[in-house]
Amino acid sequence: METSELLKKVRKIELKTRGLSNQIFSGEYHSAFKGRGMAFSEVREYIPGDPIRSIDWNVTARFNHPYVKVFEEERELTLMLMIDLSGSENFGTKSLLKREMITEVAAVLAFSAVQNNDKIGVLLFTDKIEKFIPPKKGKSHILRIIRELIDFKPEGTGTDIDLALGFFSNVTKKRSIAFLISDMMAPDFEKPLRIASKKHDLVALVTKDIAEYELPDLGLVPLSDPETGSRQWVDTSDAKVRKQYASNNRARVAKTHDLFRKTGVDYAELYTNQSYVKPLMQLFKKREARR
Repeated sequence: METSELLKKVRKIELKTRGLSNQIFSGEYHSAFKGRGMAFSEVREYIPGDPIRSIDWNVTARFNHPYVKVFEEERELTLMLMIDLSGSENFGTKSLLKREMITEVAAVLAFSAVQNNDKIGVLLFTDKIEKFIPPKKGKSHILRIIRELIDFKPEGTGTDIDLALGFFSNVTKKRSIAFLISDMMAPDFEKPLRIASKKHDLVALVTKDIAEYELPDLGLVPLSDPETGSRQWVDTSDAKVRKQYASNNRARVAKTHDLFRKTGVDYAELYTNQSYVKPLMQLFKKREARR
């Protein structure tokens, strides 16, 4: 892509997503995530009613009098975006491709985080680790992230969420807010999801297009798998074919939902033919209500 064209696209996304962040998301992001990380501040003498688990037993033994640990909200958090750039993300039958929607959502989250003085890092993956951008602050850093999401050409086409979560857990030592943004069309990744969600505040954003779940009646058409390259002709005018297609996809979706419930990972579903504002707001408010 020509530099001038790329800059125009970056500017267009910046104006839209920064506006959304300023008007809608920044306060919701703060309420839903700020203060999740707690840092040790000091010890003080025990006061009746303090929880037993807060007692600092080492200090208590040293002074022969009960003391408790005092924690405070970390003033600086880290937002990590794990973004799926596999072949299936280059699909969209309505207003946006899934990858275009991902770019906008990632930018909204990044602008919301930077307003709270948080660092933002990005992990781009397919069936391999494509690129890791370490967490930093500032508008120029966000614009770099947007440029990468618009113009980056991945080497892989498949999806390996297991690999991405493992890499993330290894390189991110400090507790972070982490968004896994993917259509989740990948083999089982329950174990690394459990590990990452115990260490970090992990949220899943599932990208979807309606045509992936409801096959339209278009007659005999070729269907291609963007991740494997395989292709086959399908008679979409056959009601049984459409019914089986929908049934298979409902089962896959139910399995993904069950996985998130079992691992305690919050999630939202984002469709290319709908605004992503409402599901994100619902996600943030749900989290805020639990605090």
